[in-house]
Amino acid sequence: MIRILVASLAFMIAALPAQAQKLSLNEISRYLNTIKSAESSFTQINADGTISTGKILIKRPGKVRFDYNPPERALVLASAGAVYILDRKLGGQPETYPLRRTPLSIILAKKVNLAQAGMVTGHSYDGTATIVTAQDPKHPEYGNIQLKFTGKPVQLRQWVINDGNGSTTTVVLGGLAQKSLPNRIFYIEPEIEKLK
Repeated sequence: MIRILVASLAFMIAALPAQAQKLSLNEISRYLNTIKSAESSFTQINADGTISTGKILIKRPGKVRFDYNPPERALVLASAGAVYILDRKLGGQPETYPLRRTPLSIILAKKVNLAQAGMVTGHSYDGTATIVTAQDPKHPEYGNIQLKFTGKPVQLRQWVINDGNGSTTTVVLGGLAQKSLPNRIFYIEPEIEKLK
């Protein structure tokens, strides 16, 4: 009877998700550094609870493009150290601010090192994914980014940006696929010209 109890207990423990599945900061940094050029569909949950969808293009270091589906028709570009927000419905000049002041700059950096002192403020495993909360250690007032990764192979699934103003935006990725992307798709000038 005791043998059966021990055997069934061992089986139940083996069936539980192992804490060893939590990815290390070095594993995650290595994975992020392998992303050179990629695309994915995305679903965004905005601070006001509304939902937007679109396509994201990433080219590291320092470039990202969010093309939003109608009815938004917005474009968010990061390139040359700046973030541009263009409302294609309204036209005109885009809102612009420095990329380094956004938590997204952490994963767009030339070399990602999450083990850097003061960068990671949270590192946990929820049973299915490793969750890392990171900030600029020199400027925590810029907010933070919470990244969610699954393993085998490591894959970025979602991020939540908490900006310095207390606003939260969640982006759920449809599956990042490596793809060669030309630099020109990250230029804001041609996008402004199209609206003239």
